[in-house]
Amino acid sequence: MSHSPASSELISLRQELAGIVGASHLREDLGPEHGAKLMALPASTEEVAALVQLCAARGVSIVPEGGGTGLVGGTLSQPGQLVISLTRMAKIEAIYPDERVAVVQAGVPLEVLQSAAALHGLEPGIDLPARGTATIGGMVSTNAGGIMAHRYGVMRHRVLGLEAVLPDGQIYSDLTRVVKNAAGYDLKHLFIGAEGTLGLVTRVVLKLEPLPAASATVLLGLPSFDAALQAINLAMKTEIGHLRGAEGLWQSYIRLTAQAHGWSEPSFPLDQPVNLLLMLGGGDEAALQGAIEGIFGSILEAYPSATGIIAASKRQEADLWRLREDTDVLYRTHKAAPSYDVSVPLSEIAGYVDHVTQGLAALDGGIKPYVFGHLADGNLHIVLDRTGPMAPGLTASVEEVLYAPLRALGGSFSAEHGVGSKRIGSLIATVDAGKLQMMTQLKRTLDPGNLLNPGKVLSLKS
Repeated sequence: MSHSPASSELISLRQELAGIVGASHLREDLGPEHGAKLMALPASTEEVAALVQLCAARGVSIVPEGGGTGLVGGTLSQPGQLVISLTRMAKIEAIYPDERVAVVQAGVPLEVLQSAAALHGLEPGIDLPARGTATIGGMVSTNAGGIMAHRYGVMRHRVLGLEAVLPDGQIYSDLTRVVKNAAGYDLKHLFIGAEGTLGLVTRVVLKLEPLPAASATVLLGLPSFDAALQAINLAMKTEIGHLRGAEGLWQSYIRLTAQAHGWSEPSFPLDQPVNLLLMLGGGDEAALQGAIEGIFGSILEAYPSATGIIAASKRQEADLWRLREDTDVLYRTHKAAPSYDVSVPLSEIAGYVDHVTQGLAALDGGIKPYVFGHLADGNLHIVLDRTGPMAPGLTASVEEVLYAPLRALGGSFSAEHGVGSKRIGSLIATVDAGKLQMMTQLKRTLDPGNLLNPGKVLSLKS
């Protein structure tokens, strides 16, 4: 079983660690988010393996780090641990345009891959606001979802193959480049969404998709979620182009971001309970604009009180999307605001949001949620108008309101942020006992010393 040596003991390993990655690729004073005092930055899978082998021999536990965009404490570290950052492993090794496949190292930021793929008229089929910082390895490890999951799936559906370093330093390598592969157990799925607790993902093979040449966007102000659902269904069934994004912005959220950006439009007074940002993609901009206008017209016929703005330029389109994507406004307004990330079946969203709004209003003098998210796949982000952290008792009451209905509804308490260290209690409280037992058995089998990212996803004693 592993132990957690004192920081002084870990620093004494510095010479051996430097022998693996080079002295210039060791860092101390990692900042307030880390309890650990030492980080190694390897440049290859082999260097990662050597680091893990050394740590396994010395009983030093490891915390992997990607782009640092996580929200559930998945990379928090403790004194005596070694942080391994994969940000130096940032090479796009190959793009195969005819195959629509990319082979990348784990430290490649999503936006870098998007730019490289775009040169071939392709894209990764996944997008999220933290695209400039989030790394492919981190996205694999958290099974990231994002804006286009309704069309192309989450990270689990984008990965054809991967390479990872196991807890004993052994390298698992299955860099399959094809979709059809029925050769035994598909073990890559053990590492996707495992948050670095079963292995450190170092290289990934990703499916790419054709990048549409044009897009069209409309922001709709709607009297109900049913109206939003109807608009989404119209966009899903369009004969021109395809739906690329369907982002919901409830009233309190869009008012906050609009004020922060000084955005206003006389024809769009921000007085509707639900707002919907729709984007179509395709080959002909004029045809897409016509399709968007048709959707807006159909919604107006069904809901005469609806309002809308169709983006007339790329700049206006970017301005509309900024209202959704600048979530940092929330945390500038409410420092360390508690945030939650749930999935709810589409037909249950209206009732669920009503339940949450009323339940939170009854707590601690009244808590108000900011609600926004990916409506075509049922992923809601809920941020509270409080400065965090909250008292444990209040946190438990909030989570009871948010999570209690989800299992019966067929939803999930974590849509795309993962479990990390902050949501372990929620996992235990909401998932099937059999699933939890199997997860524990897997962890103990693959990582009996509890070496990799201990205290994340599962709370196991070393």
